[in-house]
Amino acid sequence: MMQPFEFKPIGIIHSCFKEKFGIPRQSRLIPEAEARLEIVPPYNRAEAFRELVDYSHIWVMFVFHESPRDAWKPTVRPPRLGGNQRVGVFASRSPMRPNPIGLSVVELVKLDLSNNSVTLHLAGIDFLDGTPVLDIKPYLPYVDAVPDAESGYAPDAPGERIELSYSAAAEKALEQLPAMEARHLRQLIQGILQNDPRPAYLDEAKRSQFGMRLYDFNIRWEITGGAFHVTELQSIEEYPAG
Repeated sequence: MMQPFEFKPIGIIHSCFKEKFGIPRQSRLIPEAEARLEIVPPYNRAEAFRELVDYSHIWVMFVFHESPRDAWKPTVRPPRLGGNQRVGVFASRSPMRPNPIGLSVVELVKLDLSNNSVTLHLAGIDFLDGTPVLDIKPYLPYVDAVPDAESGYAPDAPGERIELSYSAAAEKALEQLPAMEARHLRQLIQGILQNDPRPAYLDEAKRSQFGMRLYDFNIRWEITGGAFHVTELQSIEEYPAG
């Protein structure tokens, strides 16, 4: 009989995504999606990351820490099939797995070794804030990329250019931010909505308004006739309680 294994996280993710809704379903779909990976003791030793800075991308192995942990199911409903067709769990990237382990390729933007700490700045992420990280490894294009690989029921990347507008109140809120921060937030919102975070099984006739939290902002948006419209953009500090 195989012995069970116990893993200790090497770090924790500080992500722009503060809740699951809005997170892209795969990494690298939204380049503007950023996170910091804080390495925790005793793994935060600079020598453990020697030469990593020479790699542009890394593999991150992590835990789906907020996925329900009831009895596992052998089949799941992938969003790419409209949420109404089942496939085997091992033919999917669903977080609903026997072991809640995820694997993503992300861009390594910066490796910060200052102040006796180790922090990796990442982009193109699909991590929830607070995600525990089990391991990282460098991405090697000559073995990790397979140009002629087949992709089953998900042959192409999702996302199409959308019509996106902002209310006067949302525009005013963006104008109050530093120009670079406002531009980044616009690009991030564009990428998220372009990949349509709504559940595949959603009845559009019953729900057209949505909300999500990015960084320290609460954002509300709606969709009408295929066009997306951001109605509110408020900082968490300004947002009314309840």
